[in-house]
Amino acid sequence: MAPGGTSPRAQAIVEYVSAASVPQPRAEAAAPSARGGGRRSLAAALLAGAVGAAVVLMASGQTWAHGDAAVGGGALPLKASGGDITGVPSALAIVGLAALVAVFAVRGAGRLVVAGLLTLSGAGAAATAWLGVGDSAALDEKAAKASGDAAATVGALTHTGWPYVAVAGGVLLLLAGLLALRFGAAWPAMGGRYERDGTPRPRKARTTPDPERPEELWKALDRGEDPTRES
Repeated sequence: MAPGGTSPRAQAIVEYVSAASVPQPRAEAAAPSARGGGRRSLAAALLAGAVGAAVVLMASGQTWAHGDAAVGGGALPLKASGGDITGVPSALAIVGLAALVAVFAVRGAGRLVVAGLLTLSGAGAAATAWLGVGDSAALDEKAAKASGDAAATVGALTHTGWPYVAVAGGVLLLLAGLLALRFGAAWPAMGGRYERDGTPRPRKARTTPDPERPEELWKALDRGEDPTRES
């Protein structure tokens, strides 16, 4: 027992740690901050993309416009859903959702390409939904069929708020694509621990704690190892 009630082994560890230089905190704080930013952008993109696609698909199935067709001296009420007016937003929402999943299956340049496809899908869904806000072609076609007059048009045309909901969903998809373009390079990929042939990557061999990094010494102590022993 060393003077002061300290064991020789504990005293050696204390001296070993004291001799190590203290690392700069700014460099250590940068890595956790970058990882945290990557996780936040990943979560935001997943949420925006999934919600955006679901909103576009839901809104496309709702009634976008109402009107009347003149039939036999009376008025026949007609309505048109988003799918009747334009099927493009829902199709692009499906493409965007597939691209959102594919972002995590590719890396490098492939990830940028898929992120670009996601961005374009969101922009296209929002734009085509906006163009459908005042569209009357679908109801005119229904009015012509109901009246038997090819030149007939719908009367008392009104529109609901669902086209604007579809626009909002497209904007969310667009936001997910922009996040993927900006931060996607730092996101993990599916099966990152495995090689392409399906075999696990070899784990790194355990090494002796670096005397320049005191935190590694304490981690070794937590594992029950002796950091003062040479490997």
